[in-house]
Amino acid sequence: MKTINIPHFATLALEHVVLDYNGTIAKDGVLIAALKPLLLELGAHYRLYVITADTFGSVHAQLEGLDIRVVVLQSEEHTAEKADFVRSLGAEHCAAIGNGNNDAQMLQSAALGIAVLGDEGCATATLVQSDITCKHITEALELLLHEKRLIATLRR
Repeated sequence: MKTINIPHFATLALEHVVLDYNGTIAKDGVLIAALKPLLLELGAHYRLYVITADTFGSVHAQLEGLDIRVVVLQSEEHTAEKADFVRSLGAEHCAAIGNGNNDAQMLQSAALGIAVLGDEGCATATLVQSDITCKHITEALELLLHEKRLIATLRR
């Protein structure tokens, strides 16, 4: 568990990082290649999860060899299912990262919600529910590795 004290914002005690797949860490079902080293490094500090509808049927093959637990959505209510998953882990110990409309409640539920403005853009609802927004997923993941960046942006 990593503790990050952000003055006048929160003291975060993060254990889990929950990631959306398509549009966040993958494009058209393919993991963004530059992320493998970052995900390996993050895995040394956090438990990593990918939660996805697996639209392209590729998530398991793409994440092979990485210590990431894959959760494939089962309901037709993806927005609620993602938020419920974060709550089941203990939302107060979760960072969540996503870009889609169905990620908004997940980001709102998590202790730290990070929206990503990637190649697919970012849904306005998700942007509004996030604590911080990054223009690329690498920057979002690096925030969790270099917590002083989080402090600099989120302190009040």
